[in-house]
Amino acid sequence: MPLLKLLLCSVCTFLVLYAPQPLLPLFSELYRVSIANSGTLMTVTMLPLAIAPLCYGVMLSQFNPLSILRIALLILAVSNLIFATSDYFAGLLICRLIQGLTLPAALIGMTSYIGMTYQGDALQKNMTLYIGSSIVGGYLGRMLAANFAAFWQWQSFFYLVSFSLIVLALSIPKQFKSDHKCQQKIAPWLHLSHLKQAAIIRLFIAVFFMFFCFAALLNFLPFIVKSQYGITDNKQIGFIYTGYLIGAILSSCTPWLNKRFKNTWWLLSMVFVLYCLSHFMLASSSLSLFILSFTLFCACMFVIHATAAPLANKISTAPASVTNGAYVSFYYSGGALGSFLPGFIFEKYGYTAFLVCLLICCLCGLAACLLNYKQGTSIT
Repeated sequence: MPLLKLLLCSVCTFLVLYAPQPLLPLFSELYRVSIANSGTLMTVTMLPLAIAPLCYGVMLSQFNPLSILRIALLILAVSNLIFATSDYFAGLLICRLIQGLTLPAALIGMTSYIGMTYQGDALQKNMTLYIGSSIVGGYLGRMLAANFAAFWQWQSFFYLVSFSLIVLALSIPKQFKSDHKCQQKIAPWLHLSHLKQAAIIRLFIAVFFMFFCFAALLNFLPFIVKSQYGITDNKQIGFIYTGYLIGAILSSCTPWLNKRFKNTWWLLSMVFVLYCLSHFMLASSSLSLFILSFTLFCACMFVIHATAAPLANKISTAPASVTNGAYVSFYYSGGALGSFLPGFIFEKYGYTAFLVCLLICCLCGLAACLLNYKQGTSIT
């Protein structure tokens, strides 16, 4: 399967995941639910993403990853169409739950295909490209959904995404040849024993806190800019997400950074320090400085993600599907909690308390990376 087609699948998958996010204020008004409750549209999707990937990674380790991807894309397409036609908030939640149960299979199908097809520098390069495509999908999902809602009906974007998913699913080849090592029949649950390494557990913990902070800020960004800067227009909210894309572009230097730093844990630690610094800067009363801080915030998250994902594949002795399943589980566990719990802090105590909560979580991620660095864990 051409890598470009796989990257397009990744983009469309993340369109599904993140399209509702900038529309949360709209859904809050249309369906008469609170700020925190509107955030559950992201939470119910990320909760299965937090739990299912590890189970999926174990159970699907013996299956063709492209077949898994094809079926997952078709389910996402159908659920996306139903989401766009639902008249009740409960209907939206059910569709998002179905998508949350399906998305892990799509993500594991894509990451497992890369992990089983490429090795060494090619693995680092193509995994970085995959993460880049997920970033592009996340940006386009947020930005286009906001603009479609501003210029047309919000449902129109969901129809377009569903059509794209169906076309891509039908174009995925049915055959996939893997080497003998990938086809060895091993009792699936025995693979989990390979994930007991202290280094990889700390890496997963750092990823958990990294995405907790990111999901919290991105999920409540429309409410933050409304309360802090008086911005309510969907087009302007969509524009602010441009900082997300610029941050993604800046993160393209990740392979270069990995070559410059001999110890990957030291690189992760330094980027986490900048990630913490961006939380202080986000407290600014200036919109321009907020956008600049938001760009740095996104760039740091993407560099950490683009470094941690291939690093997990390098240091793990488990099959690719199990390793990536565990990675995705920790990643979206942070996202699920971050998309919901900080909303209560924001509603009750305000924006400053919200940022303090995120900063504490970010410092925990930094501590996990520093601990691995101090113990001399290195990658060659």
